[in-house]
Amino acid sequence: MRDGLLLCLRDTYPIETAWAPPWAGDELRQARTGARDAHLAALRITVEADAAHRRGEHEKARQHQSLASSYLAMHDIYRERETALAATMEDRTDWERTTRQQRQLAVAADAELRRRHPDQPWPPLRSAEPELDSDMPGQYIEATSRLIEDLATRHREFAAKLADRQSIMIPAEDPDFGDLGLAFSAWTTAGKDAILQPPQPEIVPSQRILELLTDRDRDMELSD
Repeated sequence: MRDGLLLCLRDTYPIETAWAPPWAGDELRQARTGARDAHLAALRITVEADAAHRRGEHEKARQHQSLASSYLAMHDIYRERETALAATMEDRTDWERTTRQQRQLAVAADAELRRRHPDQPWPPLRSAEPELDSDMPGQYIEATSRLIEDLATRHREFAAKLADRQSIMIPAEDPDFGDLGLAFSAWTTAGKDAILQPPQPEIVPSQRILELLTDRDRDMELSD
């Protein structure tokens, strides 16, 4: 490829990464851990409330029930947060699969330009991926509501971008012919089919081996 085409391919890297859904793996793990811990705490305090009620400690039982209800509400909030973050990570997987080929071409073009022109001060490739703003100000419930709303907006924008991307076709040089196919096909890995192996060749024994086998069979008959 000419240097000009390599430069164009290299410049697609920030374009491809700019519409990526934010990485939310750490926040998703924290939400799942928080939901689990809140659920376990609610179960434990509910048992303590039942035990206090059986002992006649009704005031203490009411306090435990109130605390258990708070943990259950916290569990529901964590679950809502988890659902939104899981959807974002699914969008992230779709983006990675859709843009993998283009991103690898950009990285390969950058490496080739550096090989051809080692004295050129090439700036490093930098991703333009947006960051997840999970530390929103305000109380946790309000911050979670704003985060879920923000992720829903990002999901709609990503779905529209992905649909547009998957509908772009390569036009034929002759307008009388149809399109040549999708301009951006999703990267798929090759299937692992069974390896076809030819049958083992039949080994024909030599004449000397056949004579030895005949002599051995004759000796065995005589011994019997």
